[in-house]
Amino acid sequence: MKRTFYSLFVLCSFLTLITTSLNATASPAAAGSYYAIRIYHAVDNEHEALVEKYLQTAFLPALHRMGYKTVGVFKPVGNDTAADKKVYVYFPFKSLDDLTKLPMLLEIDKEYATADTEYTNAQYNQPAFTRFETIVLHAFEKAPQMSLPQLKGNKADRIYELRSYESPSEKYYLNKVQMFNQGGETVIFKRLNFNAVFYAEVVSGSHMPNLMYMTTFDSMQSREEHWKAFNNDAAWKKVSSMPGYQHNVSKADILFLTPLDFSDF
Repeated sequence: MKRTFYSLFVLCSFLTLITTSLNATASPAAAGSYYAIRIYHAVDNEHEALVEKYLQTAFLPALHRMGYKTVGVFKPVGNDTAADKKVYVYFPFKSLDDLTKLPMLLEIDKEYATADTEYTNAQYNQPAFTRFETIVLHAFEKAPQMSLPQLKGNKADRIYELRSYESPSEKYYLNKVQMFNQGGETVIFKRLNFNAVFYAEVVSGSHMPNLMYMTTFDSMQSREEHWKAFNNDAAWKKVSSMPGYQHNVSKADILFLTPLDFSDF
C-alpha cells in the first residue's frame, strides 16, 4: 500500500512541476479544477465486493473528512458479466499539489487505517485487486468547474456516459479542445440539457493525447433522445462541418456507467 501511494506521489510531483511551469505564463482564464479518475480492476465478484467495501467504509469517508464532498463511484453497465471487473472513482481537486498530498494524508488518518483492514492488510497472494490506474485531468477553459447533475429519476436507473476522444497528433488534439471551447460544443450540450459533470483535458493517462467528458441521463432512453437531438441540432451541424475542425478525433471510447448506492452523485 505504501509503495502504491509512493508511486502516486512521484507521478503527481512530476505533474506539479510541469503544471507550475506552464501556469507561470498562463492567463487567469486558463485556471480551473483538476479531476482524478481511479479505475480499480478485480478478477471476480468477490474481489470486486472487497474494493467496493473499502471505498464505502474507508476511502470515501476519508476524502469527505478532507473536504471532498462530490466523489462519484461507478460500475460499467454489464460489469457483472465482464472478465475484468472495474470500479470507477471520480473526484475533483483544486491543484495537483492537493493530489500529491493525498497519499500522505491517508497515511496519517487513523480512522482510515482501521476502517477496512481486510483491504488495507490484504496479503500479497490474496490481493483485493489486480491493479488500479489513475487518470489526471484539467478542466476546460469554458467549463472550469464540475457540475452536479440535475436529474429527476431514480438513482439506480441513471446512466453516466464517460467519453474519451483521442487525436492523431498534439496539433489535432488542441484543435478538438478548441472545438469544445471556442467552437461552442459545450454550449450546445448545455442548451440541450446533457447534464455534463465535467469536460477536461487529460494531463496524464494511457490514451494520450485525449480529452474526456461525462454526461448524465435519467435513463438509457433519455440518453438516446438527447443524442438524437444533438445530432440533429443546427448549431452542431454547422460547427462539425467547418473545414477547420475536421479529422481531429482518431478514436472515441464510450462507456456507460451506473452509480453505486454510496456514490455522492
